[in-house]
Amino acid sequence: MNFFLETIKVLLLSIWYNVESFIYFFVPKKKKNIAGEVVLITGAGSGIGRLMAQEFASYSTVLVLWDINQEGMKETARLAKSNGASRVHYYICDCSDKNEVYRVADQVKREVGDVSILVNNAGIVTGKKFMDAPDSLIEKTMDVNIMAHFWTYKAFLPAMIANNHGHLVSIASSAGLIGVNGLADYCASKFAAVGFAESVGLELLATGKDGVKTTIVCPYFINTGMFDGCQTKWPKLLPILNPDYVAKKIIHAVLTDQVYLLLPRSMYLIAGLKNVLNMKQAIVLGQYLGAFNLMDTFRGRSRKQE
Repeated sequence: MNFFLETIKVLLLSIWYNVESFIYFFVPKKKKNIAGEVVLITGAGSGIGRLMAQEFASYSTVLVLWDINQEGMKETARLAKSNGASRVHYYICDCSDKNEVYRVADQVKREVGDVSILVNNAGIVTGKKFMDAPDSLIEKTMDVNIMAHFWTYKAFLPAMIANNHGHLVSIASSAGLIGVNGLADYCASKFAAVGFAESVGLELLATGKDGVKTTIVCPYFINTGMFDGCQTKWPKLLPILNPDYVAKKIIHAVLTDQVYLLLPRSMYLIAGLKNVLNMKQAIVLGQYLGAFNLMDTFRGRSRKQE
């Protein structure tokens, strides 16, 4: 490789992509057509999973809902059908169980067809300090919040690669970008979710499968009940997010092939600052933003799974 030519290429592309971003700031990106696509959403029985199902339904998609809450999925299915979904299928699936994920995935492929949009949304939170969290809860957190992503990708990505068509959506968290006191296991699982999705996205590009898109979603706390009791120190800067707003932003990101979606927008600045500040400055910033005390008033809910 010629160092000079490679360097010039990188500089020119960087300039062009900056210009492109500036243009898209004023001119909205064209949305892709997802009518008829098979969309699988884990954790679809409530919260953001349910709201995303309703949003996807309005684009005449075929929906596949996974959750451990059958009654919740029935309600999600009803709402999705009334919102225009062409077909809705729901399956009981414990995403923390690899064998069950593979078994239900095979059933989906037989009964519905190949999944073309996979949304890994299921998540749990223990809400305990690391040394207070039982081993079983830590393992469950990792199994649901990250290991399930491995197994669903293994199950559904081969068909997307074969067709060079599809979309992988990882509902991670701002806690996958910045550590939070009292969320050690949760942060670990979400950091892993971000890294995993980024790495697979690069693998797809490196092998020429640029038709399979990746969207990584990192929202601040969402008002779904999962983090009930948590209070934000600066609500203007880091508000507790409205679930409907988050769901709409996620679908828009998918339709425009947006790779990273951080919510609220202030998270882009905060994440950037973390990467350029030295450790002592980053700790001071975290303390200022409330990362030391966010979980002090955490209650959660009796069923902590979305």
